[in-house]
Amino acid sequence: MTVIVRDVRAGDAEGFARVRRAALPFMLVTAEQLTFDWAHAHPRSHYRPLVAETEDGGVIGTAQVGIAHDAPMPDIGYVNVYVDPAHPGRGAGTLLLRAAEEYLAERGARTLYSWALDEPANRAWAERRGYAPSRSAHFLRLDLTDAELPPLSAPPAGVELLTAEDFAADPRPLFELDAVTTADEPGDVGAELDDYAHWLATTWEHPLLDRALTTVVVVDGVPAAFTAARTDGLGRYASGMTGTAPAFRGRGLAKLAKNASLHRARAAGCTEAFTGNDAGNGPMLAINEWFGYEIAATEVRHVRTIG
Repeated sequence: MTVIVRDVRAGDAEGFARVRRAALPFMLVTAEQLTFDWAHAHPRSHYRPLVAETEDGGVIGTAQVGIAHDAPMPDIGYVNVYVDPAHPGRGAGTLLLRAAEEYLAERGARTLYSWALDEPANRAWAERRGYAPSRSAHFLRLDLTDAELPPLSAPPAGVELLTAEDFAADPRPLFELDAVTTADEPGDVGAELDDYAHWLATTWEHPLLDRALTTVVVVDGVPAAFTAARTDGLGRYASGMTGTAPAFRGRGLAKLAKNASLHRARAAGCTEAFTGNDAGNGPMLAINEWFGYEIAATEVRHVRTIG
């Protein structure tokens, strides 16, 4: 059956989401979220989502393609290809990768990064196409229906637990906290959050962000730590980011934020909790293991130099 690769259209969001959920069941993805993301991509990212479809119009593969516009170096591109596990061996992944590489090369990318599940077939596929393994990251899952979460306790003196809703009138302090914690997040490609307007449009207003479950630890009036919560309306909860400002680390504030958020998530009817960790981020891995999260899968980031 013939497979073609093309740009996404307005009606592709559900098919795109279906493939992503099948390939990566550990991540939250909805058609609404994808439509939002496509419409709000940063102009400098040159974002171009692609689909691979069969001649009967069925979407069997997807690719997220773009330039890492918030990275310190200007020539870094990314291409993440996912094929529906029910449709292997049709060449969809190869066609998507080829189209993505040509597009990124035309826009000045010289270093390309791509994630692949840590399975022999996937790693061999990436390496045959010139991608060398780099760092790895874990998907973690927690069953909220029977998890024995640590008991809630009163925060220490001078410490207050708020939610993102409490910052609705002025979210900038959360942006600044997000920026300072993102700056030293482990990874191959650094990120610098310096566009408040774009953060408002793409993070604060994101359809998956659950402001009632996003928890912020405030110390003597200063936002010090947070865990950003995402929910999909299907009982699934995900920690989008958990971080502590450098000046407040070593005080257990990330645990405090995450515990409060998980308790709120279960009370709100969430049954599964997901999060992700760089394999080298020992402190956060330890925190998540303390909560009872278990590794569900691992992805390996691969890199290739072109041009």
